[in-house]
Amino acid sequence: MPIVLLGFMGVGKTTTAKLLDMPLYDMDQIIEERINMSIADFFQSEGEDAFRQLETQVLEELMDLPNDYLVSTGGGVVKSSKNREILLKNKLNNVLLTASFPVAYERISRDHQSQRPLFLQHSREEFETIYQERMALYEGLSDLVIDTDQISPEQVARKILCK
Repeated sequence: MPIVLLGFMGVGKTTTAKLLDMPLYDMDQIIEERINMSIADFFQSEGEDAFRQLETQVLEELMDLPNDYLVSTGGGVVKSSKNREILLKNKLNNVLLTASFPVAYERISRDHQSQRPLFLQHSREEFETIYQERMALYEGLSDLVIDTDQISPEQVARKILCK
């Protein structure tokens, strides 16, 4: 059964996942390997709809794997109602990481390694609207919610392991 890390961009999913001693499947990394380009470039050339279809396919595949493992999702995985249905079936093993908008925004703006298309293409106000819309979609998908504003990734990892 997978432990699935959910949350908006900048909440610490990838950082936390690397601290947990479990086989890790990072959905964004898997997708980039399949498409042989960055997600930002794929968004530009193929559009968000094509990306979301690929994301659903990868999520379905990951949820069917045997044994215990960790899945780190992309921040927009909840945009698809099909993905939310898939995730709801795993509710007891989903972990929602949250951060206030100012904290998430600051983390994303400092992350020069991951060029996030939605961040780059919108003003701060538009990006906050996206944040609010997605936060509403995360509701009810996890029994464990961890606010990462004031705690380190190591502390987040310990909370997940104690679950």
